[in-house]
Amino acid sequence: MQGLPLAKEYFFTHGLPMIRDSFKNIANRVAAGLVGPGSECYGFDDSLSRDHDWGPGFCLWLPREDLEKYGAELHAAYRKLPESFAGYGPRRVSPGEEGRMGPMSIAGFYVRYTGLKHTPRTVQEWLRVPEQNLSVCTNGSVFHDPAGDFTAWRQHLLDYYPEDIRRKKIASRCMTMAQTGQYNLGRSLKRDEPFASRYAEMQFCQDLMMMIFHINRRYAPFYKWLHRATRALPVLGQVVHEQIIRLLDTPDRDAKVAIIEALCGMVIEELQRQGLSDSGSDFLLDHGPIVQAGIRDSELRNHFSVFN
Repeated sequence: MQGLPLAKEYFFTHGLPMIRDSFKNIANRVAAGLVGPGSECYGFDDSLSRDHDWGPGFCLWLPREDLEKYGAELHAAYRKLPESFAGYGPRRVSPGEEGRMGPMSIAGFYVRYTGLKHTPRTVQEWLRVPEQNLSVCTNGSVFHDPAGDFTAWRQHLLDYYPEDIRRKKIASRCMTMAQTGQYNLGRSLKRDEPFASRYAEMQFCQDLMMMIFHINRRYAPFYKWLHRATRALPVLGQVVHEQIIRLLDTPDRDAKVAIIEALCGMVIEELQRQGLSDSGSDFLLDHGPIVQAGIRDSELRNHFSVFN
């Protein structure tokens, strides 16, 4: 069993009865689920994942005033729940990761990963939050949220970046993919530069996958899960996942160049399909300025550089 269904069964078997029996006055304001860092929240956990921060457990989110008033009692009740469940447990917690599970405030959870006490409102606020942190805030599953407060905050983030920011990020990826994949990789291979060619190849792969996430309006996760998560994206996810493996596995220089050109061609076709670029060029560098020109916010269009 993976961690996400384990957490859900554990909550409905032990957590929800505990809340309804012992915390009746706040039961309709407590949300529960499993969201946050770690492979179990992405559904990527396996037998190797069980050596740390894995096992029976769930998150409880509630308004700050309720946490201040009932937090100590709720923490105590949570710690009394069975340590083992369905043949798994106890949960092994790494030092410094104790706050992943159990009671926490709704705002506190989002502040931890975004640094904001509210949902992002301005371009500057959106851009200050690392994309992988937004992925952490929106992965996993909410099992129970009668008041809907945690889910409302989460949904605002799930609705993705404002379109101007998405365009800025896509324009940035056009430039970096062209530089590393369509230009420098081939030249580095011809010069027999092993470090430069491998660096360009890997940077191209990362930028390509980030591009595919932007195209799909999804936040890209931590690099450890980036390639695996790409496969599930509905637009170009499966083919990009497969072609990256081909690219990295082949020792043939000409084959690498051909794979990269084919991948860039797929991206260009999708940019055209989404109305982001009308250029007929097969060089991604030519598409970046066109994508950027469609940004309505003049400050973002003319001054901000976005490569993260």
